[in-house]
This record gives sequence, C-alpha cells and structure tokens, in this order.
Amino acid sequence: MRIDDLLKLAGESRASDLHLIAGVPPLFRIDGELRPAEGLPVMGRDDIDDLFNQVAPARQRDIFSSELEVDFAYSLQDGGRGRCNACWQQGSISLAIRMLPQRIPTVEDLGLPDICKELISRPRGLILVTGPTGSGKSTSIAAMLNHLNNTMKRYIVTIEDPVEYVHPNTKCAFSQRELEQDTHSFVNALKYVLRQDPDVILVGEMRDLETASAVLTVAETGHLVLSTGHAPSAAQSVERIVDLFPPHERPMAQARLASTLIAVFSQVLVPRIGGGRVAAVEIMLANAAVKNLIREGKPFLIPNTIRTSSNVGMKTLDDALVDLYRKGIISRDHVFAFCQDAEDVNKLMRSANI
Repeated sequence: MRIDDLLKLAGESRASDLHLIAGVPPLFRIDGELRPAEGLPVMGRDDIDDLFNQVAPARQRDIFSSELEVDFAYSLQDGGRGRCNACWQQGSISLAIRMLPQRIPTVEDLGLPDICKELISRPRGLILVTGPTGSGKSTSIAAMLNHLNNTMKRYIVTIEDPVEYVHPNTKCAFSQRELEQDTHSFVNALKYVLRQDPDVILVGEMRDLETASAVLTVAETGHLVLSTGHAPSAAQSVERIVDLFPPHERPMAQARLASTLIAVFSQVLVPRIGGGRVAAVEIMLANAAVKNLIREGKPFLIPNTIRTSSNVGMKTLDDALVDLYRKGIISRDHVFAFCQDAEDVNKLMRSANI
C-alpha cells in the first residue's frame, strides 16, 4: 500500500482528513463524518509502520523515536500537501493526515467576512483566529495572507508547526519557518524575528505562557501579528490567553492584550446543504468597549457587546449561523447543532420570520 495512492483516493473522496489505525481500514473524514474507505482491507501494525516510513522524513522519524509523537508536513508528487501527526496507541503507530488544498483559497472562496481584507491590511496589532481542532483556522489565515500577497508589498515571516500552505512570492515576500527544522521553538524564533525586518508575523499557535508573552511583545513593537487558538468563542479566547499568565501577572497581561488586539475571529465548520462545509464566523472587533472589558478582566461581558455592535461589523456565532440558514447554505438542524444559545437563536429566527 502506497501513501500517495491513499492520499489521492482521499482527495478524490473530498476527505478533509485521513486516519490510519491498526485494526480498521483507512478512514476518511468527509463533511465532518468518519467513513471507512470502500474496498480497502483492515490494516495491521506492519502496514502502518510502512506507511509512516513512507511519509515521514528521517529527521521526523528520529524525533518520533525519542518523543513518541511528532507533527510534520508531507508534499505529494502532484503538488498537494498534508499536515501529519503520528503517535503511539496500544503498541502501534496511529497516523492522522489533514488534507490541504493545492490552491490557496481566497477570502471569497471560504465565504469569510469582507472585513478580513481590511484587517489584514492594518500596519500593526494582533489578529486571532480561534475555534475547535479542524475548524479551518489555518485555512482562513492562509486566505487572508493570500489577499495581502495579491494587493500589497509586505515582508511576511511565518513560524509554523509544521508549515501548511506554501505561499508564492507574488507581491509579498515570504519567509516560512518550521519548528524543529528551522527553529527550536516559537519563543526562540520570536526572540530574533524583529531583526529580520518583518511587516507581518504569523505565529502558528499561542499554546503556552512563553509564546503568548512573546507574541504580545512583538505586537507591542508595531508589527501586525496573526495567531490561532482553540477556544470556542471570542470571549473565551481572551480569557484563555490571560489565564496562561500567573495570577499576579494577569492585570498586566489584560492591559497588554487590550492595547494590541485588533480582532478575534472564532469559527466552526458547518455541513453545507448538498455537501461540503462552510465556516460560520463570530467577529469580535477590539473597539473601545471591548478593550475596556479586557482591561477590567470582564471577558464574560464581551458577548453582550458583540450583540449590540453589529452596526460596526461585529457578529455572534449564532447570528452567523442564522445568516447562513437564511441564505439557504445550511440546514435548520445544523443551526441548532452548532449554536451557543438555542433560545437566542429561536428569537433571532422569529424576528426574521424564518
């Protein structure tokens, strides 16, 4: 069994992910649901060992031997790419491969709000894209950078684990750095990044205190910084960043975050009517009211501010879901499956007569 053949079949099946686990056939995630690949046999431990050796570079195999898990990228012969994770389970290797589109999507392709184009053109500040694992955060950021690449001249440094979308040097110049291969850590890369004369910096994930502090420091120096997180809402994104800091440092962290934050986009991928998935995006813009709530340590009040600030472009996740339903893109059942407040959604639908 060849990994390229499996990945080609996954692509033809419109799968977002390929899972290889001993004891079951290859599994495809299609429109959010796991499905066994038709006509393929159950895989054994040796099968997956062989597939891992096909997909993982020697350096990543060495890391896997010592760390027992590893993330890395894989380039297909046809130009496509996959983001891979290998780990051990029950004495055998388990592989998960996220399929990445060959073409970097546009903001329009993804149905992202137009304000993304305006925000990515800002000269400084912090933009966060958050959501559950597999919600399309990296793809949304790639689309925003793609817009910048086609409209403005900027030097963009990305620090990723691993590099997912490889951007061509169209109008912008890109330096795309990968953890373990090009730098030891996000923090180490951020320590030296300012001497590289960047205009825009992408940090793959604010996953710990050191990275969060370094991201805020770089944003404070007058650069545009983008990063991701795993919080399910904009308000919880703010809360999680602040909670990374020890209690005695949180007031200062709140002030630093309030002074640098431009916006938080919190998204989920929802099945479309007719197949495929679409992003429902909550939009929190860091206006004076939001910044004040962050400084005062009251992120729990942010949802109310978002609800009452639709006139300046803010939108709750529930509003986004109802809009998609109104346009006939998603079903009513999926609105309620992904919403945050079913009672609020019912009110929205009644007021809109839908």
